[in-house]
Amino acid sequence: MAVDEALLESAAANGGCTLRFYGWSEPTLSLGYFQDYAQRETHHASRRCAVVRRQTGGGAILHDRELTYSLTISVAHPLAQDASRLYNAVHRALVGTLNRFGVSAYLSAAATQSTTPEQPFLCFQRRAGGDVLVGDSKIGGSAQRRRRGAILQHGSLLWARSPQAPELPGIEELAGKRLNHAEFIADCQQQLGTGLRLDFEPRGLTATEQQLVRSLAVEKYDTAGWNRRR
Repeated sequence: MAVDEALLESAAANGGCTLRFYGWSEPTLSLGYFQDYAQRETHHASRRCAVVRRQTGGGAILHDRELTYSLTISVAHPLAQDASRLYNAVHRALVGTLNRFGVSAYLSAAATQSTTPEQPFLCFQRRAGGDVLVGDSKIGGSAQRRRRGAILQHGSLLWARSPQAPELPGIEELAGKRLNHAEFIADCQQQLGTGLRLDFEPRGLTATEQQLVRSLAVEKYDTAGWNRRR
């Protein structure tokens, strides 16, 4: 979470674009920015998991057998001037890569209205237009945060069912396929580059970004003041 925010700050200050794919060292529940911390107690399977609060909204995500990505981009980029266009461009790239790997994924046409006053706790039990679906199940979703001339879009793609969120099937259960993660990421990076008209090159964090990451991790994302703020 700290790295994603540091990259957002860099995009705002320098006008660059960074695409990042990552996983988690242990099953972790990330709460949406507006979610009440107490809600996590209602999800029994993830009660023992580590928890962090994202800077983007939406429902909680159980990061375990999944792929997390983030894209930080200056609003000077044509697609970034329209948040929905950027959202859909990224999801079309995800769907295109899944299709090439033999997974019949597609984009949801419209949101599904909840029959209760409150939305489901987990993000993947909610439905919005442009979500990535396999059959009737959501396996990919994203959220955005705009700050000082840049956008952070990050999201998650479910590889397989997690014991900490057993109600959510992944690609493995829905399509009967185990994807090669490195090959998937390489193909998706190429598709995103084509869709966004960008050439991505490998890079590490700059010294300034590393310093900001350390500060954000200690002073924000690892504190009860941030994670339990609601």
